Amino acid sequence: EDQLVNAVGISGSHGCTLGSVTAGALTMMKNTVEPFAVADGVFAALLAEGGYNGPEPVLEGKEGLFQVLGPDWEPEILTDGLGESWRITQCGMKAFPTEALTHTPISAFLELIRENRIEFGQIAKIRIGTTARGADILSDPSKYRPETKETADHSLPYCIAAAAVDGAVTPACFEAERLTDPRIIEVIDKVEVYADPQFEAVFPAKQATRVEIETVLGETFERQMDYPKGNAAEPMTEQDLDIKFRSLASAVLDGGRMDQVKAAVFSLDEADNLGELMRLLTA
Repeated sequence: EDQLVNAVGISGSHGCTLGSVTAGALTMMKNTVEPFAVADGVFAALLAEGGYNGPEPVLEGKEGLFQVLGPDWEPEILTDGLGESWRITQCGMKAFPTEALTHTPISAFLELIRENRIEFGQIAKIRIGTTARGADILSDPSKYRPETKETADHSLPYCIAAAAVDGAVTPACFEAERLTDPRIIEVIDKVEVYADPQFEAVFPAKQATRVEIETVLGETFERQMDYPKGNAAEPMTEQDLDIKFRSLASAVLDGGRMDQVKAAVFSLDEADNLGELMRLLTA
């Protein structure tokens, strides 16, 4: 218990991720925010294990997190159901290699174009209703002409345009040459993103969106969704996960190794330690 308290105190005593990593034109730092946080946490745990201590009231004490970045905190959430309910069962999986708030619009858009067999050349207008934050950070002017992968995968207009052209959103959509693909540029200028108060009111419990597609023939197709594919309420299947894993891992692992990694991950509950899995994950 003492080591855990010290580890929290150590990790909470340095480092602060600001929202600028996902606002405007993005840099490579967007890709490393979470890994840096994980590394800091592991480092803090190792220090605490070795006897290094940190401030106990780093959250609620004088000039702690709650006071410095307050005042609207609900600390009871941290211990609500502790030891009785498990938050990992409520986690979602990203179905697309893009910013989280793009996922419901992408899911709804792909359903519409697949069900109605809409080709990108048939599209006259796309209107997307989302949350205020989604409209703000995902469709500012830099997102209509992304110059880096980091900006493109945080651009709702780009993601939707790529989905229209490719019929899917995969890592290949964000290769450098795709950022100037004239087909994507043609569609991206037809995408309008707006903040919808009704979706803002139910966020974050729901990640709702409305997608409307108007064709050059004057037809209109509409779909509203509350959760994206991959959300705990709309989970990905094992096949979905397998397809995503192989699309990401194929650049560094061969087919046999990918099979071994998958088998190891799906039998983690039977593993005595993680050494074999770590060995398999070494390219």
